[in-house]
Amino acid sequence: MRMMLRATMDTALANEQVRSGQVESMLRQMMEQLQPEAAYFVAEEGRRAAVVVFDMQDPSQVPVVCEPLFLTVGAEVTLQPCMDMEDLRRGLAVLAGRP
Repeated sequence: MRMMLRATMDTALANEQVRSGQVESMLRQMMEQLQPEAAYFVAEEGRRAAVVVFDMQDPSQVPVVCEPLFLTVGAEVTLQPCMDMEDLRRGLAVLAGRP
């Protein structure tokens, strides 16, 4: 299932981890593991943040994906299913009684 992960990092903890090189290493490992459809890194309300869209194969991936963010940068993480336009089109077609 296509999922959107939003992670907002604790500034003080992320500052320490940026200086030590741990943030780059953790994010690289996350990108290699998830093979995301899209990944963006932004400033959100004055804090470092990431938005990553990826295919979650199994719910057991939740701790594997989230724990490094919690432990490394004290991130607040949100995971939610999301759709692209093709997914939305198929869902709307079902509602309209079309295949």
